[in-house]
Amino acid sequence: MGKLRIGVIGVCGRGGIANNWRDNKRAMVVGGADVSDAALADFRRRMGDDVFVTKEYRELLDRDDVDAIAVTSPDFVHEEHACAALEAGKHVFCEKPLAISTAGCDHILRTWKASGKHLMVGFNMRYMNIFRVMKEIIDTGTIGEPKAVWCRHFVGYGRTFYYQDWHATRRGSYSLLLQKGSHDLDMIHWLTGQYTRKVAAFGSLDMFGGDRPNDLRCPDCELQDTCWEAADPDCPRNQCCFRQEVDVEDNNVMIMELDGGIKASYLQCHFTPDYHRNYVVIGTEGRVENSEPENKVWVKMRRAHTWKELADRTYEIRPAMGGHGGADPVITEDFLDMVIEGKEPLATPIAGRMSVAAGCAGAESMRSGGGLVEVPEIDW
Repeated sequence: MGKLRIGVIGVCGRGGIANNWRDNKRAMVVGGADVSDAALADFRRRMGDDVFVTKEYRELLDRDDVDAIAVTSPDFVHEEHACAALEAGKHVFCEKPLAISTAGCDHILRTWKASGKHLMVGFNMRYMNIFRVMKEIIDTGTIGEPKAVWCRHFVGYGRTFYYQDWHATRRGSYSLLLQKGSHDLDMIHWLTGQYTRKVAAFGSLDMFGGDRPNDLRCPDCELQDTCWEAADPDCPRNQCCFRQEVDVEDNNVMIMELDGGIKASYLQCHFTPDYHRNYVVIGTEGRVENSEPENKVWVKMRRAHTWKELADRTYEIRPAMGGHGGADPVITEDFLDMVIEGKEPLATPIAGRMSVAAGCAGAESMRSGGGLVEVPEIDW
């Protein structure tokens, strides 16, 4: 076949991943849809004057010269856009989270199965060097059988990325256990090879939200010069993060039990001074831990009655070129491998569903007193 012809729904923000298909030997970007004239103008500047642009995404889906669609629109329309694209006979790359409800994910899965087309989820952390090294260490049995996982997510840019636009409302993102946490919950699943089955969680708004008007933006606020959370002057995300409509928790603690009895914990805070993720996986013979700031992975060994116990190890992770720590160029090639060569993608639709289902269960638990919530089976 010739080059895979890709259209993009939601061309700004995460839609920038389409740059990796521009001038590609196996693919080309032929169209884009967005509700913003400015975003479409920038998309055309990046992709070329010949690219088709529209403010009505179904016009993009109706085109015969579009083979595949990248859904990089806001979370709350992923379900609509992914299902519409699959029903139109297009292969789909859907940015995470797959949807903002478990039922929405199951709807996408049913549509995918009925379509006969390919579907992949944008879990770019599976393609980052540091986490691939951790996965190799675990899968080769270095630390024995995984029994516990701890993840601490320090979201140092929580205000900028999540509380000054649509992410801060439940109607937009439902919970940041999905938008932000879907990556981490998926990594817990991927590193251990097991899915979450039951959870309990606590969370609250401890920093953001308040009594400010919903239409207030930082450039128009009388407190702009003194507010410690005021948006940078050139930042397009500039809604007041202390506005009344903010209702997604900025401080979350979640515990999980996975298949095989693995115990896991996930901590997420959106007002820390630093930005990084710290994972610890403890097995029967040792543990592995990462440091994103130092770009290192450590292995600590316990008594194993083998030569493995003679030394701990430090891995210096090699840098990679490209967005998201080098992951974006790799994940976009994996999408082409899936569609063109029929290879199973590393970031599967089932994985996308299970991370959302775990996050939704966590949100349900923390909004109802912290009780135990089971993750429902897939509704095919």
